[in-house]
Amino acid sequence: MRLPPLATTSIGSFPRPNWLATTHVTRAEFTVPKEHMQEACDDATIVCLKHQEELDLDIVTDGEQRREGFIFHIAGQWDGVDTVNLARKERYRNRVATHMVPRIVGKVSRRSAAAVEDTRFAKAHTNRPLKMQVPGPMTVVDSSLNESYKDEAELAFDIAVALNKELLELQAAGCDVIQIDEPAMTRYHDKLRDYGAKALDRCLEGITIPTLVHLCYGYPGTAKTHQHEYQYTGVLPELMKTRISGFTVEFGRSPFDPDVLKLCGDRIVMFGCVDPGASPAPTVDSVRKRVGDALKHLSPQQVWLAPDCGLMTISRELETQKMQVMVAAAKALRAEL
Repeated sequence: MRLPPLATTSIGSFPRPNWLATTHVTRAEFTVPKEHMQEACDDATIVCLKHQEELDLDIVTDGEQRREGFIFHIAGQWDGVDTVNLARKERYRNRVATHMVPRIVGKVSRRSAAAVEDTRFAKAHTNRPLKMQVPGPMTVVDSSLNESYKDEAELAFDIAVALNKELLELQAAGCDVIQIDEPAMTRYHDKLRDYGAKALDRCLEGITIPTLVHLCYGYPGTAKTHQHEYQYTGVLPELMKTRISGFTVEFGRSPFDPDVLKLCGDRIVMFGCVDPGASPAPTVDSVRKRVGDALKHLSPQQVWLAPDCGLMTISRELETQKMQVMVAAAKALRAEL
């Protein structure tokens, strides 16, 4: 996979067509009849891929058009996880925030593939490098109600084994880049040190393609408190002990000092440089400056550009404006190298 300096991509999700689903903050409610669902999702995926090619993104995704929710799409194919009879969880992402979540009802193991056919389909409809996304062990633990395991670390490692099997098949299906979404890592630094980093490493056994961990703070508007109150300084040193290829970090809507990026060494940094929320599109110059601050600590070849988080919560018009700005900023910066 050959990429230019400051390669452009996205976190994963894009707005869905109105004829496919109504999108809430983190879940999609499909409106297509069940018998037409696959065809509709196929069509939406093709539309999304072509849209990304028109934007001139260097790495594309399937837009997560098929996903009801990112936990449900993967864990729904595991034994030991009930994604139908949900339960109320009162602490979520290390804050009091009631959510209806899947239940852990037995030993977790992978029953069947979740995103492998999604990968094959997307690969058949684009010539650009493809990135696919899965939730990480800590986040699956945090996004479910454990009714079976006495030891949370044991649950995380069983999840890691299930994820590793999925990742190996994604790799074999032609996926070019894997992203492991871990919003829980940004908020439970004690659990990260205890078992989270080791569970992430278990996911990577046999994986040879670039694999990044998305150190996410959530979609805009999902937290009543400041989303970026936990610092990357409590996360990156632990993850540097793992085999992870790189990190996705959020600087588009955070006050973080880019100096922290020195902790990333020579690994890939997918640099969030655009707010994925309902704010107006930034100027090209403002994004250039933000990325330029990161380049004081990182080489252009190791930096990929993306929005902070997924784009599914905003309109396609606004998403297009923001991504056009990001791509224009990348091209302007490359011309200065």
